Amino acid sequence: MYNFFNNLFKNNSTTSAIEEYVKKGAYLVDVRTPAEFEMGHVPGSVNIPLDVITNYLPVLREKPYILVFCRTGNRSGIAKSILESSGIQNVINGGAWQDVKEIVERLKNNS
Repeated sequence: MYNFFNNLFKNNSTTSAIEEYVKKGAYLVDVRTPAEFEMGHVPGSVNIPLDVITNYLPVLREKPYILVFCRTGNRSGIAKSILESSGIQNVINGGAWQDVKEIVERLKNNS
């Protein structure tokens, strides 16, 4: 049921932006808690919880493309705002980690 409603309301321009960033080798940042990350995550992603993301600004400044995501897109929206207010402009909010995982896996299977 989640996938039905998710696909029904999914923004195609957002999906295209995520696909573009993944194809460019974006740094995939899951901002959920370590416990949430351990329960399932996007292959190749790193776990930088929202509450410590500012500790990673030097690392994140070096990345040409950053894709942040979480459980629903709320925390990743906050993370994007934090990064942008710190001068990092090459970041997009991927929303829910399951959506990002689906895109990453589909692109991997099509290559």
